[in-house]
Order: sequence, then C-alpha cells, then structure tokens
Amino acid sequence: MVERIKPGTPDGTEENVERIAELFPEVVTEVEGADGNLEHVVDFDALRDLLGDVAEGQRERYQFTWPGKAAAKAEARKPIWKTIRPEPVKSVDWDTTKNLYIEGDNLDALKLLKETYAGQVKLIYIDPPYNTGHDFVYDDDYKQSQEEYSSESSDWDEDGGRLVANPDSNGRFHSRWCSMIYPRLVLARDLISADGVIAMSIDDNELPNARKIMDEIFNPANFEGHIHWRRRSNQPNDPTKMIGLVAEHILVYAKNSDALRASGPGKIDITGEFSNPDNDSRGPWGSKPWKSGSGQTGSRYVITSPSGKIFDEEWMGEESTYQELLSDGRIYFPKNGDGLPRKKYFKTERASEGQCATNWWNHDQFGDNQTASSELASLFGMKNVFSNPKPSALIRGLIQVANVQDGDIVLDFFSGSATAADATMQLNYEDNGLRKFIMVQFPEDLDWELKHSSGKRKAQIETSISFLSGIGSGHKITEIGEERIRRVGAKIEAEVEEANRQLKLGEEPKPVPDIGFRVLRIDSSNMKDTYRTPDETDQMDLLSLADNVKLDRTPEDLLFEVLPKFRIPYSARIEKRELGGRECFLVDGNRLVACFDTEVGTETIEEMARLEPDYAVMRDASMRDDATQANFEELFKTYSPDTVRRVI
Repeated sequence: MVERIKPGTPDGTEENVERIAELFPEVVTEVEGADGNLEHVVDFDALRDLLGDVAEGQRERYQFTWPGKAAAKAEARKPIWKTIRPEPVKSVDWDTTKNLYIEGDNLDALKLLKETYAGQVKLIYIDPPYNTGHDFVYDDDYKQSQEEYSSESSDWDEDGGRLVANPDSNGRFHSRWCSMIYPRLVLARDLISADGVIAMSIDDNELPNARKIMDEIFNPANFEGHIHWRRRSNQPNDPTKMIGLVAEHILVYAKNSDALRASGPGKIDITGEFSNPDNDSRGPWGSKPWKSGSGQTGSRYVITSPSGKIFDEEWMGEESTYQELLSDGRIYFPKNGDGLPRKKYFKTERASEGQCATNWWNHDQFGDNQTASSELASLFGMKNVFSNPKPSALIRGLIQVANVQDGDIVLDFFSGSATAADATMQLNYEDNGLRKFIMVQFPEDLDWELKHSSGKRKAQIETSISFLSGIGSGHKITEIGEERIRRVGAKIEAEVEEANRQLKLGEEPKPVPDIGFRVLRIDSSNMKDTYRTPDETDQMDLLSLADNVKLDRTPEDLLFEVLPKFRIPYSARIEKRELGGRECFLVDGNRLVACFDTEVGTETIEEMARLEPDYAVMRDASMRDDATQANFEELFKTYSPDTVRRVI
C-alpha cells in the first residue's frame, strides 16, 4: 500500500524526542497516548541519571523569564494544519524567478518554511513591532487551546484585524512582546545556515529583553555585535526628554561564529573621497595604507619610494603582490613620494574592495528615516505611503557584512514595505549577483487599522489607502510591499536597458537580474479533516470524505502542499505536461512528477514512471478504478523502482 501524505507541519516535540533518541536511545521509552497509540517519550529520570542534575542543589541560578514563557516555547513546537497556496496572477516572472513573497502570519510561515529551508538561509533581517505602547503587536493568545486555535477559519478577528494594541498600561506589556518574539526566533534559528547571520532592529523599549532572548536562543558566544544606527540626521528637539533619540539598535548574531569565521565575514562599501589627481584612465580613486595596521600580521620586506626613501615595515601583502600592484599603477606614495605607500582603489571597485564594519552606522552611508521616506516617495509618487520604513542602504550593509553570495537567501519575516527585497535586487543589479529573497508579511487590513488609529498614524494609513485605491489594489499592507518590488524591478530593468544602449563596440551587455517574485498565500490545509477517531465520525461524514480534498482547491494548490514533504523549494521550476491524456506537473526537471487530475488511468501512471522521477504523487481518489490503484505500485516497480511514491 502506497504511503499517504499527511497534511500539516511536523510536531516539534516529536522532532526533539527523535534528536535525543539519536544521542541517547536508552532514555527513550513508549507510553500509551490519549488515542490509544504508543508514543515515544523521554524518560527524564533516565536522562538525569545519564547526565547528572547539574542544577541540583543550585535552585538559585541565572535565568531570564516572564509570565507566559513556557507557553511561548511550546508554541514554537506545535504543528499547524496549514499550507501555502500559489498566487500566479499577483506574481512577476512566475516561471523563472527564485524570489518569494508570502502573505500570512510569520509564525505559520516559519513553520512551513522549516520543512524545506532548514539550514539554508544566509541572512535573516527583521524589524519587529517596537512595543512603544502605541504600536500594534501580533495577537498570539497562548491561553487558547490547540483545538480553539486550529478551528479558527482564518487569523482575522470579526473586524478583519490580526494586530492588537499593547499599551504600556497593560500589566503584561513586556511579557506580551517577549511571548510574541520568542517562538519566531526559535524557528528562525532552524532556518539559518551554519555560517548564517540574524540581525534584528529594535529600539530602547525592548532592547534589554531582546538581547537576553537572543542570548538564550543563539548563545552569547555567537553574539557578533550591537550596531548603533543613526536613524535621524537632524538634531532632535524634544523638551520632554533629557536625551534626544537619534539612534536605533541592530543586534547581530551568528548561527555559529566559528563557521562564520571559516566562511569569511563580508565587508561594507569603502567610504571616503574619490579624486583623480594623476588622470588615471580607470577614473576617480581613493587609497588605503599598504602598511599592516596595529594587531595585523603581514609580510616584511623593503620598499623604496620614488624619492628614494627606504621603508622597512610589515606590509599587507607579499612582495610579489606589491610588485604586481606597482606595475599596474595601483601603488601611491603621498607627500611627493616621501610618504608610506598606499594602495589605490577605484570608485567602480568600491563594493569589491570593501572595509570592515564597525558598530556605528552613520546616516551618511546607511541612510536614515528621511532617506527611507524619500525612496518610497520617489517610487510611489506620493509621501507617507508607509510608516517608519528602513532605508535600503541599511539592509544593503547587512547583506554585505553577512557575506550573502550567489544562491544565498535573504529572509525578512516582518517585511513591511519590502525594503530587504529592494536592497537584494539593487545589490544584484550592481554586481550581477544571484542572491534570492523571501519576504513574509501578514496582510494587515488597513481599513481595520484606520478604525483603530488616530493622529499621525491615522493620517498615514489614509495616505496608504489612497495610494492603493489609485492603483486599483486591495487595502492590505502586503499590496504595498508587492507593489514596491514591482516598481523597483521595473526601474532596474529600465536602467539596464539604458546602460546597454550606451555600450561601446565589443562590450558585453549587462544582464537584467532576477526582478521577479512568486506571491504565495498561507491558508488552511487543502485536505479535509480525514484523521478522525471512529467516535468522531458519522455516516454523513464518511460520504463527504470520499474525496478528501476541499472543493475550492486547485491542482496547483495541491502541488504546493506536497512540495515541502519532499524538501523541494517553493521557487522550483514547474512544467505542465499531458501524460496519458491527463494534466501532470513536472517539478525541478523530473525530480517530482505529480498528477491530481480526475479519472487517471494506468497509461498516465506508466508515462509518469517512465520519466524515472525521484518522487511521484497522486490523489488517491482520482484513480480511475481499483485496478489502477493496484497497478500504481507495480508500474513504478517495473519502470522506476527507486522512485518514492506517495498519495494524498
């Protein structure tokens, strides 16, 4: 009998038990679960005997906790019965793009992404709600039972809202924010590659708690730095504050600092003045010392300047490298030839040369709030379409220091106006890169927010709604992010075309980077609830469950639900092909062949098998008859015995 694919994400607790069993199989035992089936559980007495109770007799210990922490931890482990549904109409370059934009709760998105993208994301950047007492935060009600949570038909309340105000008068002001961010960071850690990085923007209100939570989840040994970003270029003038706020914080952690060091941290753009005093044909240039700096090791040899001055120092490169640079006109001696040699770098090489980042990021290089607002105003043709966006230069810098290379993924699961997508595409445009992005944003209803807002926030939302109405779009915050990506992509494409029109004879045309994105939407599972106990099922239920797929779901919906079961990325190339007179999907070449058509006969299954895919999947209820079901296994055993076969 062919194994059936079960809907939903894996149970995190079961996964953890399996990990412990791999290390210490003797501490895992079996108990009878509530449904009468045997379950694997950890015998904590046996585990304590094996490891010793290191905290025994030390009841006073350092720990960080808050009301609701245990529930927040449990939330990260809970499975969900949801899926990703494709939205090709809202997408750009659906067939070829490797970028994703996911509409939905980021907690759900992280659980769904974990099935396929665990250990594959090079950089996660997030800018979560700041908990100022006025902003909205995600409404994660940990007092709900799993049944209540799962039975909700959607994540909106009766007015269409998913966010709730968290005023500082709330007795659980900090606790609520901590409980919101904790499970998301736990899941985020699983997605980061061994040499990957996470960076979180935060303000003063939750900075101490954010640092403690990230220390707990990522380990203090993996703390890479606390960046102070000057978000305001103007001088604050607030008589109610003793110290004016001009900076925000970005906490940066590695998944594993040793692995990050081994792969090599990245560098930010070199800053400074560029000029061309020697009329170098390569254009304006700056310079940096060739002499090794304090604490650096180098190669020692003698250099003689054009004026005849002799320098016996440790230098940044080998003598052979120095001679090559000298021959190429890249060594400069200041002070009319009497100064220490410096290496020239050209303005066009600024990104490839780079410099090490510090923990102070000035607005001159990384932009500020005004820069971010101006970027959006230029794209959208009107001001204040989005509140408190980040400048693309800021995210660009983080992409650089994380050393995100071709094929690497940038993930932002509080994507807002999609600044991270903008920065990724711009950097790809500049260096012909192949970096990919995944944006996740909850489709907050701006009409709902308008009813619950006042003052400047209300005025800004009115502007957003006006803009979206002007482009014939719905009033969801996701529409703003998606439209930004479309417009940034169109701008890049136009710039490439213009640059290629200026090419000289023999010059290679510049390629257009990946400016597309697949829009995906989180929804309830495509499958009806067929996993019921006998006492939960009556005769009418059995009749309705003859076909276990919901009536409003398409074959494409089914395909995207099964992709993560085979760890196939949501960006994989998909081809429709008729096999044996029925529509089938070929994914990532022949890696997966799927057919969800009706009245599927043996001729279709035989053609599927002859393709020798790694995986094959069909709807159980779509097979033409019992003979077809019986032949399904036999045909694959004949033509492609190594194919993993599944039904839904």
